[in-house]
Amino acid sequence: MQHMTLALPLLIGLVAMALAFDYLNGVHDAANSIATAVSTKLLSPVQAVLFAAVFNFAAYWLFGLKVAETVGKGIISKDVITPEVIFGTLVGAMVWNVITWWKGIPSSSSHALIGGLLGAGVTHAGPKAIVWAGVTKTTTAIVLSPVVGLVVSMLLMLLTSWLFLRASAAGAEAIFKKLHLLSAAAYSVGHGANDAQKTMGIIAVLLYSQGLLGQHFHVPGWVVLGCYTAMALGTLTGGWKIIETMGSRITKLDQHQGFCASAGGSIMLFAASTFGIPVSTTHTITGCVVGVGAARRASAVRWGVAHRVVIAWLITIPASAAVGAAFYLLAAAF
Repeated sequence: MQHMTLALPLLIGLVAMALAFDYLNGVHDAANSIATAVSTKLLSPVQAVLFAAVFNFAAYWLFGLKVAETVGKGIISKDVITPEVIFGTLVGAMVWNVITWWKGIPSSSSHALIGGLLGAGVTHAGPKAIVWAGVTKTTTAIVLSPVVGLVVSMLLMLLTSWLFLRASAAGAEAIFKKLHLLSAAAYSVGHGANDAQKTMGIIAVLLYSQGLLGQHFHVPGWVVLGCYTAMALGTLTGGWKIIETMGSRITKLDQHQGFCASAGGSIMLFAASTFGIPVSTTHTITGCVVGVGAARRASAVRWGVAHRVVIAWLITIPASAAVGAAFYLLAAAF
């Protein structure tokens, strides 16, 4: 384990930077949990961000910290982490987040953080620093989360269409409005349970590297509370460009489809959070939105927009890893 060498102001600065990333994650990923609710006019944009922020925070009482532990010690060995590695990790992730937010591309904050950590960690300690078990389950989830989300949402569309076959259009719409509100709340809880925990892991491993957690890695309560608060505040700020892409540019949604997309996404996120897998909430909901669109008819999906989103997924980890490595070297030079 590293000895405590970092001056207190620098340590506070790095923790503040991590919380700023969590805030940015809330801004960037607010679209994940509220895009379907806004695009179907179930909620106004202002109502939707307030709604999402409240349920992001609710995850604090409902889930353990398995995702935080995976990020903190299951991607790069906790014993090689230095403040410079954390600095490179956070800058790599934040730079990529800002670029994709500016362009309105729903890339993954989660995988930007993983990429930044891998880039900075490997540059510092070489490939031996990689914890392959954690990296393998995370990268496998990159592929599986949107695919499984697509399939689950499509099946939910087929099942609910059959169940409501004899219902009037107005009656079905009224029921799906209520169900959609419930599923959007569940997705926001899942987002808080998975995404806020990634930053908890980064702050905890920084504290561990400085000898502030004793011999055993754990996530202090103030870190948990701080990360959930930062994400909730970021969600309140909202990411309107990405909401537009997710909510209407991939496919037009009605209440029925909105419910199936956010319910399918919730199932995926709850399962991943339970097993400590840091999945991308962005990938998951995109797969779900494509699934409900394709369940109606393949031509209902704007495949050009979906293709652009997939390209962003593929380059997120290498791009943020390159930026993370560069900023690690810059920090190490000083």
